[in-house]
Amino acid sequence: MTYEFIPLLPFAAFLILGLFGHWIKDRAHLVAVPAVIVSFILSVLTFMDVAGGRHTSIPLYTWATSGDLRIELGLYVDRLTAVMLLLVTIVSGLVHVYTIGYMQGERGYARFFAYIALFTFSMLMLVMADNFLQLFIFWEAVGLCSYLLIGHWYERPSACSAATKAFIVNRIGDFGFLLGLLLVYLTFGSLEYQQVFAQAPDIAKETFNLLRLIGGQWEVSTLTLICLLLFMGAVGKSAQVPLHVWLPDAMEGPTPISALIHAATMVTAGVFLVARLSPLYSLSPAAMDVVAITGAATMVFGATIALTQFDIKRIVAWSTVSQLGYMMMACGLGAYAAGIYHLLTHGAFKALLFLCCGSVIIALHHEQDMRRMGGLKDKLPVTYWTFVIGSLALAGFPLTAGFFSKDEILVSAWSAGSLGKLLASLGLATALLTAFYSFRLVFVAFWGDSRVDPHHAGHVHEPSWTMTVPLMILAVLSISTGYLGISAFLAPAFPGTASESHHDSPIAIGIMTAATLMGLIGIAAAYVLYVKSPGLPDLLAQQWQQLYRLSFNKWYVDEAYDRMLVRPTVRLADRLWSGVDVAVIDGAVNGVARAIAWGGWLMRLVQSGQTQHYALGMTVGAVLILTVYLLF
Repeated sequence: MTYEFIPLLPFAAFLILGLFGHWIKDRAHLVAVPAVIVSFILSVLTFMDVAGGRHTSIPLYTWATSGDLRIELGLYVDRLTAVMLLLVTIVSGLVHVYTIGYMQGERGYARFFAYIALFTFSMLMLVMADNFLQLFIFWEAVGLCSYLLIGHWYERPSACSAATKAFIVNRIGDFGFLLGLLLVYLTFGSLEYQQVFAQAPDIAKETFNLLRLIGGQWEVSTLTLICLLLFMGAVGKSAQVPLHVWLPDAMEGPTPISALIHAATMVTAGVFLVARLSPLYSLSPAAMDVVAITGAATMVFGATIALTQFDIKRIVAWSTVSQLGYMMMACGLGAYAAGIYHLLTHGAFKALLFLCCGSVIIALHHEQDMRRMGGLKDKLPVTYWTFVIGSLALAGFPLTAGFFSKDEILVSAWSAGSLGKLLASLGLATALLTAFYSFRLVFVAFWGDSRVDPHHAGHVHEPSWTMTVPLMILAVLSISTGYLGISAFLAPAFPGTASESHHDSPIAIGIMTAATLMGLIGIAAAYVLYVKSPGLPDLLAQQWQQLYRLSFNKWYVDEAYDRMLVRPTVRLADRLWSGVDVAVIDGAVNGVARAIAWGGWLMRLVQSGQTQHYALGMTVGAVLILTVYLLF
């Protein structure tokens, strides 16, 4: 089949809306939605092709040639690609439909559809890339789309600040990515996946002197250095500690974008990167340990912060940070299939939760503080029940998709040695926290007495079918994706890795039971605190005031960055501006201007227009010339 049309159709929609959106206006969805739906159908056909054992690399054209470097644009389709294509096109298609209701009547309606079509194209090209440079180009393209979409409501200063923050933080990680890209070429002489993977075992023991340029000596494994530099890009894109700070602020963008980009697709690109480059990471135990520990730290960090937040979108955003940590931890422990499995199921239930948040926000006239909600389950029944299904899947409740994928990670981690057992224990503790904060949101927002603004309370109702139908479809996927056997399907995509099918062992059953108990305890604790004893949380917050503030203020990471990095940088910039820009550069330019003006003033004295002055000047000049002639 022709795989090229999968990304080309959304790109065509972007071009049409970009060029003619001013005239198309509120009919923009008639261009974007069919394009993504056809891409989804083609992705299903691709999945069926790959399931039959086919995987292929398709060169499209040679972009540039310089010496031994050939830069080509091509597509690589294997089982990992097929799963990612389904995720991107399903979630993107549903978000496109949801956007019709959510953004209807908004200024920039066509522009919004153009941007999400461009993002869909970029994300599809990223997962279908067959070389490092193409991966990097579309890696940057999805970052650009994220910036544009976070700042869609650019009239709001908070949206502009959030977009800028996301862009800058991701550039920090992408700088490491670019260095890793250059080192890949210097080491392997190629940027093609297959050529690099084929040579990787031969250079596994080679070292690189980090201090060579300054005459020092510090030998590190070349492969480890490559993996860590590339992982810097993944840390930024997938919001891992310490570059996680941009993701919660990205909730300033419209909710459909929170679901598409910041829950299901773009933020998982870092996990996809590590999985795609598994032949390199598997040869570097040190890099694998860094990936696993970073993922585990992010997993715990995000969960502890989500416990105390009140903005419904930010609670789900911090949950996303935590779940991305689960995926990254799995990849760092060599359980790539388990990590991608959770990536797929998470895409379904987290997109569902974000879109449910959007329905609540629209119903309450853009209210996002759950302390001003309550009693919504009877007024928003579809939203409520789909939200409960998404929360159950997030909490790993039995028979939901999250139960299967999260337990796959925990069992695989427990089977990965002493480090794996430690991280699996942290994963079990995080499962309890996850169940608690997800149902804290359910109980506070949907149960109890209504705290909705009286001006809006009488107008609360379910949104249009374009918003509720995607919720119901995602609710079904939040359950059904757990039964698709994705781990077994993905296993051939990661040859040489350990088998991840441990679920028949007594230890695995014990871990699954423990994870289920943790989830149930978390749900029960949320019920007791926020339904049976609603005053108890405030008492506990006062009793554990320091810990509460630490969680509520996000461990003060933003404040630390502001004090240690942002303010010193601004002060340095001010000093450089006044000392170099104003004093030297502006001084030189202004000095030239003043010199010319002074010279003009002197010339005006000479060119007076009076004959007697010219006669005097000629006489004085003649006397001087004669004097010089007689003396010398």
